[in-house]
Amino acid sequence: MIQRLISVLAALLLCGALAAQDAKPDALAMYRSGSFEQAIEICLAEISASPANLESHVVLCWALVQAGRYEEARSWAEKGRKISWYDPRLIEIQGEAYYYLGRNDQSIRLFQEYLSYAPNGSRISIVYWFMGEIYLRQSRFRHADMAFSTAVHLEPLNSRWWVRLGYAREMAREWRWALEAYNKAIELDSSLSDAVRGRERVLKQL
Repeated sequence: MIQRLISVLAALLLCGALAAQDAKPDALAMYRSGSFEQAIEICLAEISASPANLESHVVLCWALVQAGRYEEARSWAEKGRKISWYDPRLIEIQGEAYYYLGRNDQSIRLFQEYLSYAPNGSRISIVYWFMGEIYLRQSRFRHADMAFSTAVHLEPLNSRWWVRLGYAREMAREWRWALEAYNKAIELDSSLSDAVRGRERVLKQL
């Protein structure tokens, strides 16, 4: 009986070892854990083995952006879109890559495409935030106001976005509305020095 039990346990251990050997590394799990370089390596290996693997292209681009490798992310997103041109994930991450590269017009165009193709997408709020930041770069303050207003409507507890909304309104000389946004940011997080200073500046204009 004992000998049989030992044999069963040995067989189970052997099966577990074989399963571990066969288990493929998970790029998405690596990405989610913050191991971006490892995720990149896995995705590149997957694409080498299967060039039309769309999911590998998507996760690769996400990881490249998080690793600060923006030009590579832009290039791989472009390659991925040749597999699936309208995939909103690739459109959005390509827009992010262009944003970090300072190519504002291309970035805005891609973010607008994302909003068109994925009106209920999971990245809607962050896309509006990116658009607001681009409009600030371009001194298009009322456009920035609209973009940030939409972002905080979607994520009303994001205190830092309220600060950016306040700043856009301040730059547009909409003092009362800027004060409202700064007050909301401070209400959510009183330690935000940018909000406190912005509020002080605006109060001097009223």
